[in-house]
Amino acid sequence: MNEERATLSTSEARRETVVTSAVTVFAQGGYAGTPITAVAEHARISPAYVFKLFTGKVSLFVAALERCYERILGALEDGAAQATTQTPAGVLHAMGEAYAALIADRDLLMLQVHAQATTDIPEIAEAVRDGTARITSLATSRSRASAAQVQRFVAYGQLCHLLTTLDAFSVDEPWAATLTDGVRHHPAEGGEQT
Repeated sequence: MNEERATLSTSEARRETVVTSAVTVFAQGGYAGTPITAVAEHARISPAYVFKLFTGKVSLFVAALERCYERILGALEDGAAQATTQTPAGVLHAMGEAYAALIADRDLLMLQVHAQATTDIPEIAEAVRDGTARITSLATSRSRASAAQVQRFVAYGQLCHLLTTLDAFSVDEPWAATLTDGVRHHPAEGGEQT
């Protein structure tokens, strides 16, 4: 019994390691450009063991994406809990601030971008829909905002994705000034906030 529990613990720990590595490696190379061997190498685990933990590349990518959404949901929940005012607008604003700080982690940002670009794979499309549904449901239930307010919140989040992906905050051109006006930016660790 103890040996079985130890094997399970080792397997769970390695699964966590692989998923953490998958977030980083898929964020850098995308789904199509990342072989399982690259994830295995990053995790310092044999490719055969990765295949023992996951049925294939799609299931590994989905697990990484689900981890990403778990982190987003946790950040949004924390933001809602720390809102200084519990009005719908106040809660959504606090959730947005928490999310802006989270996507300063470029891996989480880029994994979402790659996932949205790979929705021609049904399992990935389903994971993106599920993650978006969970985010929308959480924003709605925690803020008690109207559907229109939640729609603007999600749309604004997508704008923040685009601006962060393009590094538009550092571009000194009229189009960038128009799109970044009033948008708070949380840079990656070591950078300055704009």
